[in-house]
Amino acid sequence: MKREKKADVVAEVSDLLNGCTAVYLTDYSGINVEDISKLRREFRKEGVKYKVIKNTLFKRAIDSAGKFEKLADHLTGMTGFVFAYENPVAPAKIIKKYNDDKKKLPLKACYIETTYYDGSQLEVLATLPSKAEIIAGILGSLNSPVSGVVGSINAVMRDLLSVIEESVKKKEGQAA
Repeated sequence: MKREKKADVVAEVSDLLNGCTAVYLTDYSGINVEDISKLRREFRKEGVKYKVIKNTLFKRAIDSAGKFEKLADHLTGMTGFVFAYENPVAPAKIIKKYNDDKKKLPLKACYIETTYYDGSQLEVLATLPSKAEIIAGILGSLNSPVSGVVGSINAVMRDLLSVIEESVKKKEGQAA
């Protein structure tokens, strides 16, 4: 690869690193082209990019971006790079599912936001809720007290209405 092409790859990867919320390193040795294509489709569905980049060029991109430094320790062998944007835990779920099915594609290491995780923590990462799930849970818990207040107000109105109806019936009974 020529020097200009290498510089272009480093710049592209550096941009990916600066724009992503999570980056995962996997070992893709022993995986056939058909499975890699399926994995790429799964990643795309979640808005995630999967790339194979030379380890030395990725190391330069890390240095250029100035973040994710601990990943440099894991740049050996056949490394696949996963860049997540919207949902930083989606790659962990996909990697874990594939790893459970095929016993391949182990996680080497990853960063989510600014937190480093080594490959042994894949199980934990795969069980983390997505941002959307966390927001839904928070909104649901905020909505619960409001719906309880509304229910209480409705109950008071019902009770008041039945008291008024009973009072009207008594007065009609006395007037007749």
